Amino acid sequence: MSTPSNPMITDVFVAGARKGWNIATTSTLPNVLMAFVLIKALEITGALKGLALVFGPLMGVFGLPGEAAAVLIGGWMSMGGGVGVAVALFDQGILSGTHLAILAPAIYLMGSQIQYAGRILGVVGTSAKRIPLMIGISVMNAFIAMLIMRILL
Repeated sequence: MSTPSNPMITDVFVAGARKGWNIATTSTLPNVLMAFVLIKALEITGALKGLALVFGPLMGVFGLPGEAAAVLIGGWMSMGGGVGVAVALFDQGILSGTHLAILAPAIYLMGSQIQYAGRILGVVGTSAKRIPLMIGISVMNAFIAMLIMRILL
């Protein structure tokens, strides 16, 4: 039998698997499901085509269709949501594997800022005046990463 200071590897694995399962079922899966529903709603209402028209020129700079803006918006609110939107658009044939590779760093560089602004920055006492600058830097980094990925791909 293992002692608390020296747990067996199987105990560590099972504890990690439980934590991973909880994260997947309470956070990631709902965000991804929400993203699929959102994209379907946007498609049915025609708003996805409108989004493509509005953001087409900007997304074109990165070699992406205008609909890719939905991935960035979704990722800005929730990384899981951004990934879900990306997968939904890939499933519909709107995004390719190359598009996903260009978008991936941006999702993670600016991901979940809306979620974390209140949860983390407010709790640690970050001045409200600095939050827009912090968000802007992350968004700028994401756009730079997409340019670099476009060049590399």
